Amino acid sequence: MVVKEDGHMVTARQEPRLVLVSITLENNYLTLEAPGMDQMVLPIKLPSSNKIHDCRLFGLDIKGRDCGDEVAQWFTNYLKTQPYRLVQFDTSMKGRTTKKLYPSEGYLQNYEVAYPDCSPIHLISEASLADLNTRLKKKVKMEYFRPNIMVSGCEAFEEDTWDELLIGDVEMKKVLSCPRCILTTVDPDTGIIDRKEPLETLKSYRLCDPSVKSLYQTSPLFGMYFSVERVGTLRVGDPVYRMVD
Repeated sequence: MVVKEDGHMVTARQEPRLVLVSITLENNYLTLEAPGMDQMVLPIKLPSSNKIHDCRLFGLDIKGRDCGDEVAQWFTNYLKTQPYRLVQFDTSMKGRTTKKLYPSEGYLQNYEVAYPDCSPIHLISEASLADLNTRLKKKVKMEYFRPNIMVSGCEAFEEDTWDELLIGDVEMKKVLSCPRCILTTVDPDTGIIDRKEPLETLKSYRLCDPSVKSLYQTSPLFGMYFSVERVGTLRVGDPVYRMVD
């Protein structure tokens, strides 16, 4: 997670050009690339002597181990607005709990999450994107919405109805729909924020049912959040099974 020097999170909502940073993982090293920047190679395993920061993520406290001065300077030089640091979550740290994320929604299952908005899995079907694109003058790519699982072969918004899934040997359970924000208006190819589309079109037909307005407010819904119930391995091309009683 990129943070300011005071530990507050920074995302492409504040720094749209963060969407142009690409990351690859190989042999326990991360390679970061961005326009106009030399590659930055970072080991996954950080020295235990690296400082642990108190961070703030959507108003909640969370820890992060500093990734070092070199990568901090890399992000600072790239964004050119203020000093930034990069922090890493490790397994000894405590994640944000469902109770803290959604204090009024006692029915949600209990789990912890580190730096993602509210769950580790974000899933969208290609059919849902195709449906949205029939309504837009300028078509958008899936990268505007940043899911980590993309499903094909189903109907548009069918994923809204999936409660439990099995992909590979990973079992997942639905948490809630993904409420969309201004980050969907950042062009993933240019890093320019437009603040209008596709968010405005989504608002025209994907607002929540009034019964759950306390949870989603005026945010349109696009994609689903899942928690991991059984850890395992999944791969591109795996069939997606809906689990039923």
